[in-house]
Amino acid sequence: MGDRDEELVQQWEREQECLKQRLVEEDTEAWQKNPNFSGLQRVGGVDLSFIKGDEVNACAQLVVLSYPDMELLYECSEMVTLSAPYIAGFLAFREAPPLLQLLQRLEREQPSLIPQVLFVDGNGLFHYREFGLACHLGVLSDLPCVGVAKNLLQVQGVAKTDEHLSQISALKKAGDTFPLTAASGRTLGQALRSSDGSTKPIYVSVGHRISLDTAVRLTHSCCRHRVPEPIRQADMRSREYLRTHFPPASSE
Repeated sequence: MGDRDEELVQQWEREQECLKQRLVEEDTEAWQKNPNFSGLQRVGGVDLSFIKGDEVNACAQLVVLSYPDMELLYECSEMVTLSAPYIAGFLAFREAPPLLQLLQRLEREQPSLIPQVLFVDGNGLFHYREFGLACHLGVLSDLPCVGVAKNLLQVQGVAKTDEHLSQISALKKAGDTFPLTAASGRTLGQALRSSDGSTKPIYVSVGHRISLDTAVRLTHSCCRHRVPEPIRQADMRSREYLRTHFPPASSE
């Protein structure tokens, strides 16, 4: 890491610490406390997809789905240029700005469709400094946010050990979970078997303005497949946008 990157990391660490002061790790909405999430009508999902072999140009995607039917209410795809470098543990400084812009555009153009909760393809509290992309985006947008990762971030003493693999094997049915416990003893997230059809869990953590138990219950209720529908739809639609606008070169 060069001097410039080291300076950037120090600056980003300071910014992370400031934003972290505003983080809320508990339920703040009436619908969150309801067993059936009565009152929840709109769930959002965000994702970024990259052109193959290109680390700078990406399609930023926002979808808003109805709850509980998961029907599309709104979608927006936008090509963005990511100016910040990728540095492990600081993904949010690279990816949050374009995703935040999509939320701000929705707020300007169709404020009645602003999601009541946002699913983020990435981690929240389950992070090196307990402030991943879902926390960053949650605090800046002030929306309840849930982080859902498809792969295990090996961090704070949580690793893909034999014990972890045996815990995965013990997830027998959809809805089964086990905690992701840091070396400090703090629970940073939950591994969730989200569907009967997939034995691979997803990793759920608090982003902002939601408790872990509520985040896990809500995530499971939004799963028709392994990945919760708001994130799955955002991912599919951003990839489709890239395929349509940037078709792969033919291999003649």
